[in-house]
Amino acid sequence: MKVLITGGAGFIGSHLAEACLTRGDKVMVVDDLSTGSIDNLEHLRADPRLKVQIDDVADARVMAELVDAADVIVHLAAAVGVRLIVESPVRTIETNVRGTEVVLGLAAKKRKRVVIASTSEVYGKRTRVPFSEDDDLLMGPPHRGRWSYACSKALDEFLALAYWKEKGVPTTVVRLFNTVGPRQTGRYGMVVPSMVRAALDEQPIRVFGDGWQSRCFTHVRDVVGAIIALAEHPGAVGQVFNVGSAEEVSILGLAERIRELTHSAAAIEFVPYDEAYEDGFEDMQRRVPDLSKIHALIGYQPTYSLDEILSSVIEHELAMRPQRAVPQVAFGLHA
Repeated sequence: MKVLITGGAGFIGSHLAEACLTRGDKVMVVDDLSTGSIDNLEHLRADPRLKVQIDDVADARVMAELVDAADVIVHLAAAVGVRLIVESPVRTIETNVRGTEVVLGLAAKKRKRVVIASTSEVYGKRTRVPFSEDDDLLMGPPHRGRWSYACSKALDEFLALAYWKEKGVPTTVVRLFNTVGPRQTGRYGMVVPSMVRAALDEQPIRVFGDGWQSRCFTHVRDVVGAIIALAEHPGAVGQVFNVGSAEEVSILGLAERIRELTHSAAAIEFVPYDEAYEDGFEDMQRRVPDLSKIHALIGYQPTYSLDEILSSVIEHELAMRPQRAVPQVAFGLHA
C-alpha cells in the first residue's frame, strides 16, 4: 500500500511508519513537529520508500497532493497530552477539528480509505465498565477545559461516519486507550514515561489525586498492528473500534510497579489535581475497554503484559542514558 500518516513523526505515528515499511509499504509522513519529533523517524530516513514532509495538516494545498498519492490515510495528527489540552483548549479544538475536516474533504474527492484516530476520552465520565463502542458518551461541562479534547475528538468521529454515510468515503474510527512504549515523551503529561524518568532519576514519582483512578495500558506495537489490520479489512468501514488492553491497574499501583522494576528508592508524591492542572479539574475514575468487537472482526488480542510494556519503556529510557549503570530489567520482551 501507499500509506499517508498524518502526525507521523509522533510517538504512535513513527511506530506505524516503521511497521508499514517493514511490511513493504510506501509511507508518506506529514507532521508540523509541534508535538512530534523528527528524531522518531531518524532510524528510517535512509529507506527510499519513506517520504517526510514538514507541514500543517490543516493546509489543504499541501495535503491535496499527499492524499491523492495515497491508498490509505491514517489520521493521527492531533493535540496530545492532558497538560497541553488543559493549557491550550483553543489549539486543541482547532487542531483536532480542522485537520480532520481537511483530510476527509480531500479523501472524499476520490473516496480514499481513511482511518481516524480517536480516544477513550470520548467516553467521558461514564462509570460503568467495560466501555462499549455503542455506549452513550457522558462528557463534562464546557467550562472544564479538560473536556475540550473529548468533545473535539467526538466531533471527529461524527465527521468520519457522516462522510461514510453521505459521501461514501470508506472511514474507520479507532478509539485508542492508553498507548505506551519506546519513544513516548512525558512532556505533555503522559504518565508512564514521566514516572519512569522520575524513578530512574531517584526523583519523587508524582501521582495525581488519590492514585485510585485506574487505566489499561497497551503497547504501541499492539495498537499499530490493530490499525493496519482494520485499514485493510472491508468489514471495518463505517465502524468504531476500541483498541486497548483489559489489564487494569491503579495509578498508584503503576507507580509502585515502576519503582520496583527500576530498583528505585524514589518516593511517591501525591499531587492534588488543582495543583497539577487547574482548579476544578475532573478525571475519569476508570477506563476499561470492551474489546469483543475488534476481536470478532480481526482477532485482535493484546500480546504485551503490563510488566513487558513497562520494561520496554525502562529499557528505552536507559538506552538514552549510556553513561549510567543499567539495572537488570528483562521480561522476555517481544522482538
